[in-house]
Amino acid sequence: MSIETRVKLFNRICAGVLIAFALLWLMPLLWALDTALKPNAETTRTTWLIDDPTLGAFSRTLRETDILRWFGSSLFIATLTAVGAVLTGSLAAYALSRLRFRHRNLVFWFVLAGIMIPGQVLIVPQFREMDSFGLLNTFWAVSLPQIPTAIAVFIFKQFFDGLPRELEEVARMDGAGFLRIYRRIIMPLARPAVAAVAIFTFVGSWNDLLWPLLVLSNPDIMTVPVGLATVQGSFGIRYADTMASAILGAIPLVAVFLLFQRNIVEGIAGTGLKG
Repeated sequence: MSIETRVKLFNRICAGVLIAFALLWLMPLLWALDTALKPNAETTRTTWLIDDPTLGAFSRTLRETDILRWFGSSLFIATLTAVGAVLTGSLAAYALSRLRFRHRNLVFWFVLAGIMIPGQVLIVPQFREMDSFGLLNTFWAVSLPQIPTAIAVFIFKQFFDGLPRELEEVARMDGAGFLRIYRRIIMPLARPAVAAVAIFTFVGSWNDLLWPLLVLSNPDIMTVPVGLATVQGSFGIRYADTMASAILGAIPLVAVFLLFQRNIVEGIAGTGLKG
């Protein structure tokens, strides 16, 4: 068997494995959609066939809950968190990548150590901190603790380390300062990394349930996960309504991934994390 034939066979096997995993991943989503399209009386039937498909569960969710308001709150909080993570992460990474100071590598490893700290460990001190600032039950209480992320610093630093320093040296000879080089040269070149960090942070903030559940009690500013968690109990055995609300809450994230999947791949590839 020739090398070319072996490569083709290997590629086909890999494609088959990926298709199989994709189907396994899609099965719960298809089951949720199938349940949402059934009348509530048919949801307990163990069959994929729908005698009378209906969008009634979706219309009831939109009519009986404040999900559109939750969408607005989640969008604002997730966007604010993503912008803050990109700004703070890129500035910290640029300093660690370009500035020369004592114990620079030690500082970088100290930042990376934050990845190993579970977020649940910080809940109590963060809650007390937000309470002392009088920020509880506000958008800031949800967003601020999620902005500083070690993984953002790591992604940006790996990307900045791969950029040629000659560009900065030429700009510095023209009189450009640290911040001007960062704003005019480094960040435009780091768009893939910016996109990757922004998308991952946006999705993580949108999906977060525990922290917003603790700091938000006003129903007018609840996020989608918190709002759905509070109303799903009132649905009782209305499984169609429960699945419809879950699908509506996930639609924005699916749209983000479909629109920016290329940016995610480029951003991760630029950091050297590709296998």
